[in-house]
Formats: sequence, C-alpha cells, structure tokens
Amino acid sequence: MNKVFLIGRLTRDPELRYTGSNTAVATFSLAVNRNFTNQSGEREADFINIVVWRKQAENVKNYLTQGSQVAIDGRLQTRSYDDNNGQKRYVTEVIADNVEFLGSKSSSTNSNNTGFAPSNEPTPYDFGNTSEPKGTNIDSNPFADFGASIEISDDELPF
Repeated sequence: MNKVFLIGRLTRDPELRYTGSNTAVATFSLAVNRNFTNQSGEREADFINIVVWRKQAENVKNYLTQGSQVAIDGRLQTRSYDDNNGQKRYVTEVIADNVEFLGSKSSSTNSNNTGFAPSNEPTPYDFGNTSEPKGTNIDSNPFADFGASIEISDDELPF
C-alpha cells in the first residue's frame, strides 16, 4: 500500500503548467514539522515536493499562496530523468489525490515555536481552553440552547 498523509505549510506559491493535452498540473513544496526536536531542542521540518493534477491543480494555484496551511493525502512516487550533463537524477514527490485547505497565508504571519501556527490563534485541532474534560458526556443535551423542540420542514432536508 502506498498512502501518504501530510499537514504543513506551502514554502512557495504553487506553479501551474499545462501538459501537451491541456491537463493542468501544479507543483509546490510543503514544510512539514517533525514529531521530535533535535539535540538543541529545536523542531525541524522536512520539505516535500507535491504534485497536483487537473481541476484541483487550478484550485491550488487560485487559492493557495506561500504560507497557506494544507492537509494532503496521496501517494509517494519516484521518477528519474537525465540532466543536461547526461547524469541520471532521481526525484521523489507526493502525488496528491486530495488537498484540503486548512489555513490562510495571513494566519501564518505570527508563528510560534513550531513555525506553523499563529501564537494568538488556535490550530485546527485546538478547541480552546475549555474547563470541561474531553470525551463524550452522554447525559448532556447538545440542543438544550435551542428550546424544547426543533422545527424542521421536509423542504429543509437535503434528501
């Protein structure tokens, strides 16, 4: 199985090209934090090349810029080519099947020690400093603030 999941920030604006058959392809590099710190106590990052095809490539070019936070799922691919000197070069990149937009460029300007999330804003996984314990309380009513009943007509149902 060849499956890759990454969350990181774009290190540069995406580059959009079109193949000879007019298929859109976008490329960019993603900075992904490592789960551990180095000997100096600093967190390091890996810089991973990403390739996106077709309509999603056009969306990436139109809506993402350097610093945008994204989640990628795709597959790892290695290819080779001969450079101008005739030497064989190898490239490893992630071919993205799905690109989820998580944060904007503006949310990356003030970064904390990880270099990815703003220090004054929560990360996509930070639900604030709540005093309630995490987990599910089966006795609580999530609709208590809406009154005794909720009226929904058949026209409002999506199915």
